[in-house]
Amino acid sequence: MFKIVPKCNQCDKEIKGNDVVFVKMRYPEGKGMTEIKAYLQNEGKLICEDCFNSKAN
Repeated sequence: MFKIVPKCNQCDKEIKGNDVVFVKMRYPEGKGMTEIKAYLQNEGKLICEDCFNSKAN
């Protein structure tokens, strides 16, 4: 099957399990069950904690 390799949209760093990330996305209109990792990867923009903190300061 396909392997999802999440990366930060800012610095292109690979995001690993238990890393703190921030996701910019629209709130979904529909409801139902979905595979959360794939949904976040496809519908959101992942930002690692370092990029988020450097942008916030």
